[in-house]
Amino acid sequence: MSLTTFLLLILIGLAAGFLSGLVGIGGGVIIVPALVLLLGFSQKLAQGTSLGILLLPVGILAVIQYYKQGYLNVNFVAVVSISFILGSFLGSKLALSLSDEKMKKIFAIVMMLIAIKMLFFDKPKTNTTKESGVSSTNIQQTGQGKG
Repeated sequence: MSLTTFLLLILIGLAAGFLSGLVGIGGGVIIVPALVLLLGFSQKLAQGTSLGILLLPVGILAVIQYYKQGYLNVNFVAVVSISFILGSFLGSKLALSLSDEKMKKIFAIVMMLIAIKMLFFDKPKTNTTKESGVSSTNIQQTGQGKG
């Protein structure tokens, strides 16, 4: 690995980690395009590398911070994590059967649809869980609350 590649990987990791802690994104949204555009990875190699990073608990420090402030519902995390395992297996089987060009297009379309929805179709919420006075313990145990 060259020094340039090493430094680019560090920058990609810092950017993905920072954005993950800041706004909850990083893996696919930052790492995959950066590996493809900056390091010339194929779409499948970039996706596989991003998944390899997610395999380890890279976001644990950010998770702890959100948990301490009451912004983590452990029950919801467990349910999504278990279903994520099955979904990732099925998604990877499909992705590996498609060409790299098709995967790039699918990835780009998904990102555009998410961006369009967030920019134009999300309705602003009038209050968040913390502002509505619901305790974080209640949210973590029951999954109840506004927000």
